Amino acid sequence: MYYYLKLVKRRAEPCREAAPPHRWLGARGRQRIDGSALAEGAVSSGMAGFVNFEDEEEVRGYLENLHVEYSYQCFKEKDPDGCQRLADYLDAVRKDFAAAARVLRGNCEAHGHSESCYKLGAYQAIGKGGLDADLKAAYNSFMKSCEKGGKKSVNACHNVGLLAHDGRVNDDKPDPVVARDYYTKACDGNFAPSCFNLSVIYLQGAPGVPKDMNHALKYSLKGCELGHIWACANASRMYKLGDGIEKNDAKAEDLKNRAKQLHKEQKEASSSLTFGE
Repeated sequence: MYYYLKLVKRRAEPCREAAPPHRWLGARGRQRIDGSALAEGAVSSGMAGFVNFEDEEEVRGYLENLHVEYSYQCFKEKDPDGCQRLADYLDAVRKDFAAAARVLRGNCEAHGHSESCYKLGAYQAIGKGGLDADLKAAYNSFMKSCEKGGKKSVNACHNVGLLAHDGRVNDDKPDPVVARDYYTKACDGNFAPSCFNLSVIYLQGAPGVPKDMNHALKYSLKGCELGHIWACANASRMYKLGDGIEKNDAKAEDLKNRAKQLHKEQKEASSSLTFGE
């Protein structure tokens, strides 16, 4: 038995990176719309080395200074990266999601800032920050981020692929060709869930995308290399059965062991996280 996609019609939620392949990509092991957390460096500056983070008053003043600094960068200097830092600050520190949404929308629309478009899409997908929940608007924002490039563009490309794949932005009519194209972009950027999803499209075949076991194996192997358990399992089974490819028991066993090792590592990581919470 192969592992396939299970595209569930459900309310999208924001989340993080790689996880098991079915449903929406999420921090708790579900595949769903990806929304970034506080950007790297969003609350860091040259002052950080002189702040006593055990002193609440000092930390409060430091964070207020960051708000002033990022606001100046965004509204006075018109710096798109500064606007992104401000949006991340408003989201993660102030928890002022409505203000963050306004900054993200402005930065995406005025500057086409890839990360802002990406995060705006995550807000639009769930109606965060007072925005209407609108998957079509989210799809367009993810598309902008994907095409622009940037550190979150592969996540955005993956989300475009997911929304095209399950058809929720096209009157419940899946578009496997668009899904294939955007999964390919994300997989080329080493985004493991996209490699797996792409392999499944080729494994099953779909309108406009003929079944192709060589491509299915290619993307399963890449997903496996990137740490995707189900990609390893599917590649192992293809080699074990000789399903559309040359049978190879040794490779099948190696890939099965790789899947087992990844599963063990994920369980250990999950246990450590739960214990530390």
